[in-house]
Amino acid sequence: MLVFASITPHPPLLIPDIGKEEINKIAKTKQALEQLEQDLYLCKPDILVVISPHASLFADAFSINANNKFACDFSTFGDLKTKKEWLGEPMLAATISHKSYEAKIPVQLVSEQNLDHGSTIPLFYLSAHLPNCKVLPIGYSMLDNKTHLDFGTLLKEVFMASDKRIAVIASGDLSHGLTTNSPAGYKKSGELFDQKVIEFMENHNTVGFSQLDKKIIDDAAECGYKSFLILLGILQGVNYTFKNYSYEGPFGVGYLVGNFVL
Repeated sequence: MLVFASITPHPPLLIPDIGKEEINKIAKTKQALEQLEQDLYLCKPDILVVISPHASLFADAFSINANNKFACDFSTFGDLKTKKEWLGEPMLAATISHKSYEAKIPVQLVSEQNLDHGSTIPLFYLSAHLPNCKVLPIGYSMLDNKTHLDFGTLLKEVFMASDKRIAVIASGDLSHGLTTNSPAGYKKSGELFDQKVIEFMENHNTVGFSQLDKKIIDDAAECGYKSFLILLGILQGVNYTFKNYSYEGPFGVGYLVGNFVL
């Protein structure tokens, strides 16, 4: 059954050995993730499903990582010390693959031990006191928005039919163009995109979110929209209250931490 749903950002600076003193500049985000971790712990999940924009990407299929063991690797960011491992959930991956085949929703099973930072940074915080919790990484596709919502709905059906307690974490940063110093430079739609995302979530407006102008999405230079689409597909028909725990953009990138309280 589905017991928890959230969205998180994934700036590498959140990892202490990467961020060092810079982590203080995103203190609100760090504190919000620590609050989210407490909420998750109280839900006693058996499985953490993490949807990452930096997982294996296929143009015409969603990816599900069916490996039986995972590890983080922050060497790309100069951190060779931080180590974490998680057990995988290949049985749930197989079930989703089977149901997706029946529903004619394309899914590609992969098997990769090292997880991307879009998965490992949220897991670093949220699995801190859940050593026995298994992990299932999922990646979005280049398919249309409706198919992402449909895939989310299928995931919900699988989760609700399971005797395991399942938590979903949709990882993604918002606009990368909030200021002139942003990674993508200043984007005029950046702030508007971030405002719309929060507004749609607070108002349960999945239709509005899925129909957001593609020009606004593209100009915002975001990396979370499709992760959030899948999550909103999972939450269709589910009674929830969206709690915005923090939003900030000190480096010109929008970081939103939110809990969909079920």
